[in-house]
Amino acid sequence: MKPTGGFAGFPAGKVPLTPIPGSFFSDLLPAIDHLGELKLTLYAFWALARREGRFRYLRREELAEDDLLMQGLRTPGVSGEHALDEALERAVARGTLLQVGPAQEGSGQTYFFLNTPKGRAGAAALENGSWRPSGDPRMPVELRLERPNVFTLYEQNIGPLTPMIAEMLHDAETEYPETWIEEAIQIAVRNNARKWSYVEAILKGWRVEGKDDREDRGDTQKALRRYLEGDSAEFFDL
Repeated sequence: MKPTGGFAGFPAGKVPLTPIPGSFFSDLLPAIDHLGELKLTLYAFWALARREGRFRYLRREELAEDDLLMQGLRTPGVSGEHALDEALERAVARGTLLQVGPAQEGSGQTYFFLNTPKGRAGAAALENGSWRPSGDPRMPVELRLERPNVFTLYEQNIGPLTPMIAEMLHDAETEYPETWIEEAIQIAVRNNARKWSYVEAILKGWRVEGKDDREDRGDTQKALRRYLEGDSAEFFDL
């Protein structure tokens, strides 16, 4: 069958694929009623899938520099810049994209993350200052600022750093010495209890009973049994 349009068809052989969640087709696609928003949303899936790093994002400035994207967004009587801003505004209002920025006063940079678990974690880390892009346009992806040790310890030993967990870690840093948090995480790992509620219960026990003066400070198994059997038990979720 000879194609009737200007598209010659997909090439043979292996070609790069773009992963798109099934919920896009069931939840988002039926709701999107603006062509520019649809084009931008699909572009975001494509562009971010080709990047590397823990946190993947798009900058408004680099979107405006993509000639093919801008050409696809332009309509008669509407400039590409205006069409881009409208599409971004719609995608953010719908919740498909998360907008953060400027990261610094006067920088003028605006960052967009997909509303996925990793995207939400990246947006939260950028907002609370535990991570920031370098600003180098040649390396816009893996641009992490060295984070506080407790954040690294949590990710390496407990689990993914979600926005809620990042907030709790930030609060814990204001309440407890960093060495306490590190040691509590290590105890949780040794006891195969990799949950923040477990770590928090240890910290609360130390704050109430005193960490350095406890008779059982050298016996972490005994200490943890006391936490489980005492007032701190409600904080555990095993």
